[in-house]
Parts: sequence; C-alpha cells; structure tokens
Amino acid sequence: MAALKGPSGAAEESGIPRILVVGGGYVGMYTALRLQRRLKHDEAEIVVVEPQPYMTYQPFLPEAAAGSISPRHVVVPLRRVLDRCTLVIGEARRIDHGKRVATLTTLATEEEGSVALELPYDHLVLAPGSVSRTLPIPGLAEHGIGFKTVEEAIGLRNHVLEQLDIASSTRDVEVRDAALTFVFVGGGYAGVEALGELEDMARYAVRYYHNVEADDLRWILVEATDRILPEVGEEMGRYAIRELRGRNVDIRLNTRLESCENRVAALDDGSRVPTRTLVWTAGVKPHPVLSRTDLPLGGRGRIECTADLRIAGTEGAWSAGDAAAVPDLTSDDPGALCAPNAQHALRQARVLADNIVASLRGEPLTDYRHAYAGSVASLGLHKGVAQVYGRKLKGYPAWFMHRAYHLSRMPTFNRKARILAEWVLSGLFKREIVSLGSLENPRAEFELAAETGRKPDAP
Repeated sequence: MAALKGPSGAAEESGIPRILVVGGGYVGMYTALRLQRRLKHDEAEIVVVEPQPYMTYQPFLPEAAAGSISPRHVVVPLRRVLDRCTLVIGEARRIDHGKRVATLTTLATEEEGSVALELPYDHLVLAPGSVSRTLPIPGLAEHGIGFKTVEEAIGLRNHVLEQLDIASSTRDVEVRDAALTFVFVGGGYAGVEALGELEDMARYAVRYYHNVEADDLRWILVEATDRILPEVGEEMGRYAIRELRGRNVDIRLNTRLESCENRVAALDDGSRVPTRTLVWTAGVKPHPVLSRTDLPLGGRGRIECTADLRIAGTEGAWSAGDAAAVPDLTSDDPGALCAPNAQHALRQARVLADNIVASLRGEPLTDYRHAYAGSVASLGLHKGVAQVYGRKLKGYPAWFMHRAYHLSRMPTFNRKARILAEWVLSGLFKREIVSLGSLENPRAEFELAAETGRKPDAP
C-alpha cells in the first residue's frame, strides 16, 4: 500500500501537521471550513475524505422529492467551499489511531486494481455520519426505498409519478391498487416530511390524469411507537396525526412491518397491504467504519467523546455529530448525551474546529454546551408543526418558520439565493410533475439502438 500525498507533498515531510477529516457531511464540512478560515497556510494541512464530492443538506430532501427545489441546490460542492483543503473522493476503510494512519480506497484504487492507500495524519476528525438502520425483514432489501440521500429522494419522486402512470394505463384492478398504495415505515422527521410532501405532490399531479382521482391514492404511515415526530412534543405530534389523517393518511401506531415479500407489506396487526412502494425511514445507525478503528465505542456503537469533543482516552482524535456520543452539559441528567441531529452537529463543528486550533496553538479548550432550541417539521406545502423555545406553532406559521430556519442554515449565499428564487417561482407557476426515471439508466436508449439498429429518436 502506498502513502497518499497532498498537492504540496506529505505533511510529515514539510513538518506541517496534517488534519484528517473523515466525512464531508455537516460536521466534516463545517469543521474543515472553519479550520481553513482560522488557520494560516503554514499552520496545518487539511485533508477531507468523503465518498461524494458534495455535502447534502438533508432537511431539504423532502422538498427536492416534491419538486419544490432543484436537486442541485440541496447539495453543496465541497471543492468550491473547501478551496484550501485537499479533498479526497474516497472512503476510509480502517483507522489505526495508535499509528496515526487511515486506510483509504478511492475511485483510482478501484481502477488501478490496488488494495488501498495509507494516509498518515497528526489530528483526526472522525465524522462519517450515519447510515440507514435496516432490520432483517424478509423482502426489505429487495423492495425497500431509503430516504437519506439526494439520489434516493429524486428516485422516490420518479417512482411515485411512475406509479400514477402505471395505474392510469392498466385495467388490472390488483396492479392499479398496488400502484396507488404508498407505505412509509418510520414516524420521525424523514418519514413524516417525505410522506407529507409527496402526498401533496401526488394529489396535485392526479388532476392531469383522466382516470385517477385523489381519493384513489392510499397513504399508510407505520410507526412502532405510540407517537410520531417526538422531537416537536406530544401535543404537536397529536396535531400532526390529526392533520395527516384529515388528508386520508392511514397512520398505524404501535405497529411494525413483518415482511414485504412479493410486494405485499405484512404488518404485525394482521393486515396485508399490496403495494409497489415501501419507503423505509425507521432510524439510522452509526457508520460501519467506526467498528474498524481502535477508538472507544459506546453502547450504541457511537464514539465516546468528552465535553470538549475529544475522543475519550486519546490525543489528537476528535469527533462530533451522528457518530459521536457527546455529553449534554445542559441536562440535569449527568449521563445525558446530545441528540444526534443537525442542530447539535452544526454547533459542535464550530467548537470542534476552534478546539483543534487551540490545541495546535497551545491554548485552553472549550466544552460544548448548547441547550436544545426546539424543532420544526413540514407536513407539506403551507402545513407544518413547530416547538421552538417552548412556543408551539402549527399550520402556515410553522411551515414558514421551517423554511426560514433551514434557509438560514443552508451553506453559502449562492445556495440560499437559488433556493429562495425557486420558492418564489414555484409560487408563481404550476408544479412540475414530470418523471425522469430514465435518468437512472441513461444508456438504455443507446443500448437498444446498438442492438436493434433502431435510431434513438425513431418512433
């Protein structure tokens, strides 16, 4: 295995300490961005390792799926934002902090057929985020659709619109009913917001179908506990249930998915629901790379951290966000941990970067301390719920606050301006209801032409 060098040579050769940031999500991008702003060129070399060349702002995925925002505008290009960092498009496979070495694979190593690269470092920021938490449910791997990436969001939008096309063009009652039935598993932010936005979009789209009515659509939300959206409080959670049920959404509380084989969702309440759409949003789990390190893990597989965001029992290793178990100093419970959400991740990144700078300069470190401000959630266009600093909002005010808050947190003025412009235009013009599912297989038409001699533009 070879040692990877940055554009100006290896850090150990130049004598400049190397800061390795594993992950380009909320924590990774914002930490690297603050480091490059605060550090001088000769103070440290910053290397960011991330499988994708962009950061996805996940709170806007439901609106991207519904067509309110262009997919390009919910992602932030890392090369443009982190212009003073070395960006490696790859994945950390193993981390040996005892040796201060990370083992990486990149697109180039796959093309070359080599095994991996070894990247030495002086400081490590471990922020790979989380992945969808799946269960060994029969049929889930084959038929489930996730909702954590921009690719999944756009794929789900295309899929929903394609189901309307299928239902409109078939005379088979069973096929039609399965196409018009949409099952979402998980009553947290991702599941509720995705269902709310897509139900809005589909309800609008069916007005252009001569033989599909809004009442033909069947939406089912399956939640294993006795409430949805626990982050916004019990009262607002009950309001969200009333709002969704008022739109004919079938909400099944205290219910679990047992199987989804043969395109039939079998629930533990005994019901069997034929469906061509099963969206899985039942939680997340820490990234698998955490189990391939020599760093201490907590009970739920997250990295154990101290209040100053250092990894417990180590020197030169830091973590925050979904991957980290950070003590919540604002809680009365001495064992409380910060919730793994975007609100904490953004603020932790700032403290983490400042503490690395302080460590390099021999200055004292700062503990992370931030009281939870509250939560906002969208239930579709002009509908939402919120609980912020004890104040409860619902309907249009909550929806407006949801948009305003997340627009303010969207990185770069460029992205803010583009999203705001799209919102203004969407208020002036009709929704786009075109499915571009063919984008997922762009060579299909060419392959057909090559095999049959048919021209791509022939009827």
